[in-house]
Amino acid sequence: MAASLEELEQRLSHLRTELRGAVRARDKAETARIRRALREAEAAWEHALETEALPAEPPAPQASLTTAASRRAERPTHGSIPIREQVHQALTLLGAPAAPKLISSTYEAFFTESLVATKLASLRRDEERSFTAQGYARPYYICAALTHDRLVPARGLLALSTWPVERRIIGPLSPRADFLTHAVGTAEQIQRLATAGHPTPDAAWRLLRRFALTIPGAYDASAPEPDPTRVIAAAHAEATVHQQEDDQQRQAAAQRARTQLSDVQQLFGASPMRDALRDASGTLP
Repeated sequence: MAASLEELEQRLSHLRTELRGAVRARDKAETARIRRALREAEAAWEHALETEALPAEPPAPQASLTTAASRRAERPTHGSIPIREQVHQALTLLGAPAAPKLISSTYEAFFTESLVATKLASLRRDEERSFTAQGYARPYYICAALTHDRLVPARGLLALSTWPVERRIIGPLSPRADFLTHAVGTAEQIQRLATAGHPTPDAAWRLLRRFALTIPGAYDASAPEPDPTRVIAAAHAEATVHQQEDDQQRQAAAQRARTQLSDVQQLFGASPMRDALRDASGTLP
């Protein structure tokens, strides 16, 4: 029987306590083991959270985001959800680090509420302050993508803390690889809407068209709308060209990050000047 949200939250809290102890004891093997368990528990928590919102009828496979989109459409304007949850929904759909403008466009295309991109400027800083003060108190954080060479925040890109470091690294080939991941995520969401019998918003078709136009073989100009299946196949075909080299660069950088950076730096990036100020004052500037 699957664990409940409450049970998973208790497990997350227990693992985070164990992690702090292992880090203080400088037990690298135990720290690595607990971090793996923590990532698995966080993934299970996210799955349980999405499943809890499903209707009583058996849904189509992987329909959690479809259900969330439907729930947003039915929610009155005064019931808007927190911006960090909006960003989490959009990034989960896209599947890779993204810029605020794309995050906003994606959320508005599928979830019908507005997400003002300019409000995201301070979100990552707020998330970092929260993590610095409370550690792993929240199930997820909106964090930074990291450059592969300096392991500093990649300018203008947001990610999810529940993603492994490799997925948040930005190497020379990563922008294109992530673009293809975004295209696949968008196409798959449109497929889920169709499977569940929901109409696809015009804004979602426009978003998919933007992706398809720049992927070889993904767009048929004679068709009224892009074919999601065709977009996915074309994106996967191009991704194979970049994947091996991109994966190697990301994995090498992720290994350096795990050995050289603290937990907060692995999520929000290394910044010598900022970290020096924090050490001197005890708070972020």
